[in-house]
Amino acid sequence: MKVVPRVMRVAFVLLAYRLDELVDAAHLFRPLKLVRPLVAKPRINVEGLSRGARLRLALTDLGPIFVKAGQVLSTRRDLVPADIADELALLQDQVPPFPGAEARAIVEQELKAPIATLYSSFDEMPLASASIAQVHAATLHDGSAVVVKVLRPGIDKQIARDVKLLRSLGELAQRWHPNADKIRPLDVVAEVEKMLENELDLQREGASASLLRRNFESGVDLYVPAVHWDHTAARVLTLERVYGVSCDDIAELDAAGIDRKALAVKGVRVFYEQVFRDNFFHADAHPGNIWVDTTRPTEPRFIALDFGIMGSLPEADQYWLAQNFIALFERDYARIAQLHVDAGWMPSTVRIDELTAAVRTVCEPYFTRPLSQISLAELVVKLFQTARRYELTLQPQLILLQKTLLNIEGVGRMLDPQIDIWAVAHPVLKRILRERYSPLRTLKEARKRLPEWFHAAPQFPELIRDALRQVAKGERAQVDDPLELAQRREEMHRSRRSLAFGLLGGSLLVGAAVLWTQALEHGAWPATVAAVAGLLSFAWGWPRRP
Repeated sequence: MKVVPRVMRVAFVLLAYRLDELVDAAHLFRPLKLVRPLVAKPRINVEGLSRGARLRLALTDLGPIFVKAGQVLSTRRDLVPADIADELALLQDQVPPFPGAEARAIVEQELKAPIATLYSSFDEMPLASASIAQVHAATLHDGSAVVVKVLRPGIDKQIARDVKLLRSLGELAQRWHPNADKIRPLDVVAEVEKMLENELDLQREGASASLLRRNFESGVDLYVPAVHWDHTAARVLTLERVYGVSCDDIAELDAAGIDRKALAVKGVRVFYEQVFRDNFFHADAHPGNIWVDTTRPTEPRFIALDFGIMGSLPEADQYWLAQNFIALFERDYARIAQLHVDAGWMPSTVRIDELTAAVRTVCEPYFTRPLSQISLAELVVKLFQTARRYELTLQPQLILLQKTLLNIEGVGRMLDPQIDIWAVAHPVLKRILRERYSPLRTLKEARKRLPEWFHAAPQFPELIRDALRQVAKGERAQVDDPLELAQRREEMHRSRRSLAFGLLGGSLLVGAAVLWTQALEHGAWPATVAAVAGLLSFAWGWPRRP
C-alpha cells in the first residue's frame, strides 16, 4: 500500500502521454481512464508522435530511475518492438546538478582529508550531471588535470525506493499483462537493479577502467584514462582528464582532418578484441561515451569514458558465440543450428533440420545484398528473435553484447557509411580465435592447471570404482524401447572410451609435469612428447555427438 500513490502517478503520466495501451494492459489501471479529463496535460503536444516517442517522454517525466529502466529496456530488442527500442535508446539521464559545496563535502568525507590537501584546485561548477553522479574538474598537486566523479547525496535511498516501485509495477505487469511471458517484466527490473547496484560503486568502476586500460596498454586504437587510486573511494572516482570530440560530431572530425574510414575500421576491430580476446567489453558504447583523439589525424584513436556498465561472458559462451559468428560469416546455417544446441542454449530435443531452415530463412534475404549493406547487428537480433521460438535461453550478458554490437555498428556506419563490417570483422575474429585456441596456449593453460589435477588425482580411482559398481548393479532405469536401448549402449560405449582416453591423457600430462621438473637434466623434449600425447588422448576421447 505504501507504493500505491506512486503507482497511481505512473498511471496518470502514461495517460497524459496517451499511452492508453499500457494502462489497458494492467486491468487495475483501467478505471483511471474515466478520470482522464482531470489528468494534467504533458508539457508538449504529443499529438502525431509515435508510441515510442511518447513512452520516451513519459519516462523522462517520471524521473531518472525510469530513464534507466527505459535504457535497459532499449537493449531487449528480443522483447520489445524495434520502433520502441529505437526511441528508448535516445533516453538521456541529464538532470539538474546538485550544489558543488555538497560534492566537496562528499569528497572530503570519502577520502578523509580536506579538499586543499587532496587537490590544488577543485571546480565546484560541474562539467556534467547525470542521475547517479556528476563530474567536477580538478587539479592534483603535481599539476595533473583530473576529473572527479561524485555520487549524488542520498542517491542510495532514492534508488532503493524507486526500485521497490519498479518491482511493484513489474509484479502488476507479470500478473495482468497479456504478453507477460514474453516481456518478462520482473527480469527487466532485475537487470535495472543490477545495473544500478554496479553504478553506485565508483571503486568498481575504477577497477573496470583500470582493467580496460591494461588490455589496451599501447593506446594505439583505444585510450583509457588512468585511475588515481589515492583519490578514489566507493562514492568518489578520480580519473585522468582527457580531451576529444564525440564520435558522432562528423563536422568537427572532418575539420580536424580525421581519417574516418580508418577510424571506423578500428572501432570494429576494438569491439571484437574486447569481446573475444579480452572477454571484457565496454557495454555502454554510445557516442557520448566514445570520443575521438583529434591530435592524431593520420593515426586516429578512440577515447573511452564512463565505465559503469561493463560486460563479460562465461568462457563457454564466449567460445560458442565466436564459432557462431564464424559460421555466420561463412553462411554455414546447419553449423549455426548445431552450435546453438551444443552450447546448451536450446534443448537437445530441437530438430536440427527445422532450426537450420529457420536460420536460412532469416539469413538468405540479407545475403542477396552487397556485404557492405548488410547490418550484422540487425541480423544477429533477428536470429535471436527467431531462435526464441525454439526455446532459446540466453544469459543477460549475451543481451548486453547484442546491445553493444548495435552501438558499435551504428558508430562505424556513422563514421563511414560504406564500411564493410563483414570484411573487417571476419579476419579479425579468425585471428583472435587462432591465437586464443592455439596448441601453444592450450599447453600453457594445461600447465597452469596441473596443481588442480594433482590435487584431484587421488579421487579418480574411487570415482571410477563407484561408477563401475553402479553399472554392475544395474542401477539405471529399465528401457523397453529397442531404439532407446541401442542409444543407451552407444552412449555407454562413448563414455567408456572417453573415460579410458581421459585417464590415459591425464596420466601422460602428469608424467609430462614430472619430466618438466627434470628438464634441466634430460632436456625438455620428453616432457613435450608426453604433453602432446596426453592432449591427443584427450582429443581422441572427447565426447562426440552421434
